[in-house]
Amino acid sequence: MYGFLIGVGVLLLLSIIWMVYRIQTLVSVVKGSDKKIATGSNKINAILFVVFLLGTGFLMFWYSIKEFDNYQLPVASEHGVITDQLFWITMAVTGIVFLITHVLLFIFPYKYQYKEDRKASFYPDNNKLEIIWTVVPGVVLAGLVISGWMAWSDITAPAPEKAHVVEIMGYQFAWDVRYPGKDNVLGDYDYRLITASNSHGVDFTDKNSLDDFPSPKVVIPKGEPVLFKIRARDVLHSVFAPHMRLKMDAVPGMPTRFWFVPTKTTEEMRAELNDPEFEYEIACTEICGRGHFSMKKVIEVVEPEAYQKWLAEQKSFIQQNPALAEGLTPEMKELAEIQLSESKK
Repeated sequence: MYGFLIGVGVLLLLSIIWMVYRIQTLVSVVKGSDKKIATGSNKINAILFVVFLLGTGFLMFWYSIKEFDNYQLPVASEHGVITDQLFWITMAVTGIVFLITHVLLFIFPYKYQYKEDRKASFYPDNNKLEIIWTVVPGVVLAGLVISGWMAWSDITAPAPEKAHVVEIMGYQFAWDVRYPGKDNVLGDYDYRLITASNSHGVDFTDKNSLDDFPSPKVVIPKGEPVLFKIRARDVLHSVFAPHMRLKMDAVPGMPTRFWFVPTKTTEEMRAELNDPEFEYEIACTEICGRGHFSMKKVIEVVEPEAYQKWLAEQKSFIQQNPALAEGLTPEMKELAEIQLSESKK
């Protein structure tokens, strides 16, 4: 209640100050002294417009050049090259328009500041100009939108048949990773099956689930298509891999996907950046709660041969925890036992 009263009091005080200012202005008009005051203040404001233009313009260019390497990360995927091209084309078009309009915006108050002997021109309309500044931006924006739509359609189109599948599941506050086995087909899942030992909710009554396996990090091969199948277990998350130029929301109840082709291994990127501790990563770019900051998952890009070797060394969920096979039909248990015996050979 006291906070409300204080707020009302502040509003009343501001209203009184504003009314006093208005009364003083009206008194100046009546006395005929307003023109002199307006002339002086306009000149000062006109100069300040130019100072602000030069000052902020210098800071913008200085900061953009100084921090360029921090916001323009090296590209590590095929589609990332196209994404960057579209970004810089858009920046060039909008940047040129921005500079022209804002230079004019700040120069005009200086050039056309108030003068007693100057009379404003009456220029009600110009149909030709109206058509030009409506059609030209429309055509340019249509070109940018269509180019972006084409790139986006390629990225979200069905992945190549031999793409390596990886499931990324977000939850508060981490990412879980699931791979299919040799069949490269992920098994079904059901949120009602989620337990402490089955965080993915994998449905092991589906034979395609028997060889699925988890991984503490995302391992993918260089130069081969990779399909991320993305989902969320609780709230909205967003998969973001900046070097891959990859971003896709993880939505509860609505699986999404994103496929790409990595072009640089982790070791190659470390050599390029001269940083032996560099790691690709997945971050969450959707504010999902208090632990949002901790949602990081390492991506390791390796050569195809190293990837196949790593793949052969992985153990399925059931191999790591045979208790997950309890409750399966005899036929499914037999398949699980065959798989377990083959892994021991």
